Parts: sequence; C-alpha cells; structure tokens
Amino acid sequence: MRLSEIDIAVIGSGPAGMAAAIKAKEEGAERVLIFERQEQLGGLLHQCIHNGFGLFYFGQDLTGPEYGRRFVEKIKDLGIEVLLETMVTHISPDRELMAINKREGPIGLKPKSIVLAMGCRERTRGQLRIPGTRPAGIFTAGTAQRFVNVEGFIPGKRVVILGSGDIGLIMARRLTLEGAEVKAVVEILPYVGGLIRNEVQCLHDFHIPLLLEHTVTQIHGEERIEAVTIAKVDQDKNPIPSTEQIIECDTMLLSVGLIPENELSKMAGVELDPLTGGPVVDEQRETSVAGIFAGGNVVHVHDLVDHVSWEAEIAGTWAARYAKRETFEKKPRLTLRPGRNIRSIVPQIISGQDDTSLYIRVKELKEGVQLKVGEIYSQKLRIVKPSEMIKVTLSKNQLEPLVGKTNELIIRCEKAGKHE
Repeated sequence: MRLSEIDIAVIGSGPAGMAAAIKAKEEGAERVLIFERQEQLGGLLHQCIHNGFGLFYFGQDLTGPEYGRRFVEKIKDLGIEVLLETMVTHISPDRELMAINKREGPIGLKPKSIVLAMGCRERTRGQLRIPGTRPAGIFTAGTAQRFVNVEGFIPGKRVVILGSGDIGLIMARRLTLEGAEVKAVVEILPYVGGLIRNEVQCLHDFHIPLLLEHTVTQIHGEERIEAVTIAKVDQDKNPIPSTEQIIECDTMLLSVGLIPENELSKMAGVELDPLTGGPVVDEQRETSVAGIFAGGNVVHVHDLVDHVSWEAEIAGTWAARYAKRETFEKKPRLTLRPGRNIRSIVPQIISGQDDTSLYIRVKELKEGVQLKVGEIYSQKLRIVKPSEMIKVTLSKNQLEPLVGKTNELIIRCEKAGKHE
C-alpha cells in the first residue's frame, strides 16, 4: 500500500466514518483510506443489537449490526482501503498524519484532506466525583453493553443505573431480559435524558422504577459494590439531607453523558466549540483548519444514527471536492449565535449560499414555545427538551438576503408571543 498517494484519510469507521468514506468515493476521490483502531469496521454498531436504526436513512427498522453491515458491504464494493487495528497518534495543522499498527509499524502520510470521525466517549465515575469506596461492579453503560451483547457476560444481578441516557435505558431493558433485577434508574434532572421512545419501551413497558430529581450520593462496599445511597435534589441539583435512602445492589451502571473525542482535533489546531465539545464547523463541515472536515458524534452528540450518517456524508462530499483543488473560494461568513434557551447550534458558521440544515439543542424543557432563526424562520413547537435535537432546514432563498448585510444570526426558543 503506497500511503503517500492517499487523497482522503478518514479517522474512525463508525457510522460517521463509513458514510463519509463512501460519499467521498462517490464524489470522485480516487483513494480513500479509513483508519480504525478496533479489529473490525462499524464502531459500536456491532454491540447495539437492539432495533431502531435506519428508520429515516433506509426507511427500515434495523438493528445496529444490520445497519452497519450495509455500509461495510458498500465500502468493499467501492474498493475503499481500510487499516484496522491502527491508531492515529498525531495530526498536524498542515494535515501531516502519524499512525501506528503492529503490521506496518509507524505510518506517516499527508492526505489532501482529512475527515475526523472519531465519535465520542462516555463520561466516567471519576468525572462525576461520587463519594465512597472504589469497589468492583461499577461500569459505564456502554461497557456493560459490550459485556452482555458481545462477550456474553452478565455484569451483575441487582443493578442501579445512574443517569438516563439512551444507552442506560436500553441496558435497563437488556439486563431485565437476561434475568437481572434493575432496582432503579436514577436521574438528577426532572426529565429523562434519552429519547421518549426509549423511556416508554425500556422503562415503562418493563415496570422499571424511574427516580427523577435524584442522584447517588454515596457508594458502599469494599471488594464489590454492595449498595448506593441516593437522595432527592433541589433546584440547584444539591442533595436534600432528609431524603436519603439506601438501595442494595451488586452493580452500578453510569449513563451520564457522552463527550466528543477530540484529542486529535486539538493537535491539529482545530477550534472547538465549548458548547458542543466538538469542532466549530461550517455548513460544509469544514473545521477552522483548511482541508480538515468533521462529521458525526465527534462534532456534537446525536440522538439518531441516521443523522450521524447524513452529517458525515456532507463532510465526505466536501472533503472529496477539497482534494480536487488546493483551496476553496472565500465564502461570506454568517455566524449562528445561541439566544434564549438555546444551548448549541451546528453548524456554527454558514455562508448562506446553499440550503442548510441546522441541528439545535435547547437548555431547558419548555412547553408551548416558538423557535426563531433571526427574523427569517419561525416554528411553533408543543414541547422542547435538551435530550431531543431539533432539526431546521433553511433554504438558500431565506438566507441569501442576509449575506453581506449582517455577520450573525441569533437563534432563540421562547414562549409564543414573546420577543428577544
């Protein structure tokens, strides 16, 4: 393999990396190379054996492995090159890339463009700083999912789940089906952190207790976790002393959020958005470093894999077009700013010269609101939740009149009839 002649390097082979590589190849890139540190393509799709994948992208209800398999077969059909069990260790601002594996040893190359598709990682107990001992039996929900679905091990029989992210909800159901007793799902917020469908199908349908506005305040046990103390929290998320109760368990799973994996992005000098934890990108998914693009959960955490694939296809398309010429034409810049009750927006910068889809998250749960994009778009929404992303598509005709007249566009979510 003559690595010096690679047109596009894709870092990661999850749903984002595979979609980006396929689209880049279809756009005319001659040599596309995927770097994957695991032993197979697909990222975490192979351990997500539940259904709910592909409802929008394929119009079919698929499991994770089924969804991933369709992309893997396309990669093989298109002749996209893959380096498995290969760790990318460095990317420089001028797109010099270093990687290593046990076959070729150190690998160095400078592709014409790069797509970042490293996905995200789970937040751990250390980041939560829960008081107590450090016994065995505490896992992130994703680790437990791999143990059960891939390795064939049950992590425990009496389980408490802290946090209500989608993986935690799905593992509550999965462990129940395997004969374990899920004592409670404990969530510090007044609403579930995952999708409504997962709350209903995984908790309500299986009669699993859900304790909202509660948190774990103490972990008990020496060799193995024996119990946890939970307490109700006040409006400032502080435990209320008189509300403690002890739940006996031999396992605790953590489903307390995901963090975009951006160590390589930092090395490359890519500007990160503190609101999303991922790169600042434009509507072509180009980062602040020319020729480096990003897509999927490395940019911001998505609710649905279908949106991950679609967003990564944008990155793959423009990475291929960038590889065909040295620079892009300079585009007008319209910065999107979060206003009332808006937590994050992706992309953060647009040119206004094409139809553009915006992915928006709110800060707080609100009912009977109006979502406004400047003065060019307004939509009434019955309810908005931080756990459910809002997608808004703006047409070129809506955006074009703003080009050259303003350099920012404020997005807000307010009670119907109120103004910013």
